[in-house]
Amino acid sequence: MEDQNSNVIELTADIVANYVSNNVVSVADLPGLIRTTYAALAGIGSPAQVPETETIAKATPAQIRKSITPDALISFEDGKAYKTLKRHLTTQGLTVAEYKAKWGLPNDYPTTAPSYSEARSAMAKALGLGQGGRKAKAPPKARAKKT
Repeated sequence: MEDQNSNVIELTADIVANYVSNNVVSVADLPGLIRTTYAALAGIGSPAQVPETETIAKATPAQIRKSITPDALISFEDGKAYKTLKRHLTTQGLTVAEYKAKWGLPNDYPTTAPSYSEARSAMAKALGLGQGGRKAKAPPKARAKKT
């Protein structure tokens, strides 16, 4: 065991010496560098410690209902009201699907406030969008064979 410990000390000294020769390290940071390098080398071969992850309480059905108001959606991330969640979630580093999975929201949970959706729909209809659609092309005429 002592042979292994001295080997780890030698490796630590070599690694730190090479690092310091190629990088600027302050005198105050040197003990921390040696300590972390030694700990990393001594930990090789031992089972990895799994970091504890935050357990986030899933939203209850009552909380989900309260988060949907006619004029805004209340974010479970910061408790603030938003007309649409997509831009807010991208600033938080989440996609809509990740947000729904994180908070236990159903797949049909809205991402825009109902009044905002209605206003956008009314504006689109006023502009004539969705009225005509594309017309199908007429099938090509069959050529008559000459005999």
